[in-house]
Amino acid sequence: MTSSSEISSLTDLELIARYKSNHDKTLIGVLFKRYTHLVFGVCLKYLKDEDDSKDAVMEIFEKLFSDLLKHEVTYFKSWLHRVSSNHCLMKLRSSKGKYRESLEEDSRQFEVVEMNLSLHPDNSSEKEAMLRLMETGISTLNDEQRKCVQLFYIEEKSYKEVSDLTGYDMLKVKSYIQNGKRNLKLFMEKNNARQA
Repeated sequence: MTSSSEISSLTDLELIARYKSNHDKTLIGVLFKRYTHLVFGVCLKYLKDEDDSKDAVMEIFEKLFSDLLKHEVTYFKSWLHRVSSNHCLMKLRSSKGKYRESLEEDSRQFEVVEMNLSLHPDNSSEKEAMLRLMETGISTLNDEQRKCVQLFYIEEKSYKEVSDLTGYDMLKVKSYIQNGKRNLKLFMEKNNARQA
């Protein structure tokens, strides 16, 4: 039996690896203690309400039990930040009652902007405009880039999964994603400047 102090000294990835092998939920509890403040901060930034944010934190950690079994996580902190942002964006959009069909897709597209393109809109109308611009930008990519970018960023597939799903080899997948991201960034910057 592993002692609690020994468990606490494990790295994030060691905890995840053990959880995947034995499904012991106390291991996720250790991650929860480590990152509650981070997740709460992200939730508060989006939801602007302390009680709603506390509820969202619990929902996000509930999801970890299944999500960590499905995803290959290489850097837990940044992955958790992304999962938390997506969760809050989905709550915000569903509470507005519009764009329900593309709720998850839109929230993940916004994450691409926020996490990878360093564009940080502050108010909800700017976020809405950014999401629409992102959708347009993705549609301008060529077929290969569009498929790979959508699978990798929006559906959060690994390079290998993208390769398996599209039939493109790994080098091509990486190239399509890099070029697609670059083209998307150029599109966003050009059109964002035009709107400013």
